[in-house]
Amino acid sequence: MSLLLTVSRMVATALAGLYAGGVLFVVIAPSVARMPGAAYVTYWQALNADYGRAMPPFLLAGIGVTLVASALSWQRGWPAFGACTAALILLVATVALTVAGMEPLNRIANGWDPAQPPAGWHEIRQRWLGLHLLRAVLALAAFACLIAAQGLDHDRPAPLNRTDLPLESNVP
Repeated sequence: MSLLLTVSRMVATALAGLYAGGVLFVVIAPSVARMPGAAYVTYWQALNADYGRAMPPFLLAGIGVTLVASALSWQRGWPAFGACTAALILLVATVALTVAGMEPLNRIANGWDPAQPPAGWHEIRQRWLGLHLLRAVLALAAFACLIAAQGLDHDRPAPLNRTDLPLESNVP
């Protein structure tokens, strides 16, 4: 296995794991879904600012290195290539879900007054949490695919040809 493939898969797996862990935290923290309006809006707006700043370059780097790992896995066999490519597709799906489904809700929440959340704010929170759960599942699946790619990759020795055999073995 080439050094570039080894490094790209390692970095892709690390970035996907960090991303999956970060989004999983909100899923496994039930207190977030039970926060009262003012506290939740303040939390949501702070999280939007932090994620909005950090996640685009982080995810783009993760997608880029996963693309490299996937391309380099092509010659390593279908299982490894397929697992890397599935991870890439899943990561892109998390971005699409975020941009199309979650970001519009984030923009709405960013306009709220934390001291006086609007009527129905909790329905928007539930919709966001549902989309976030899906994003966490996709991110965890991408992470699992990258781990699987490493396990599915096997060094394939070059096929022997008759000239590789000792001289006495070439006799019919």
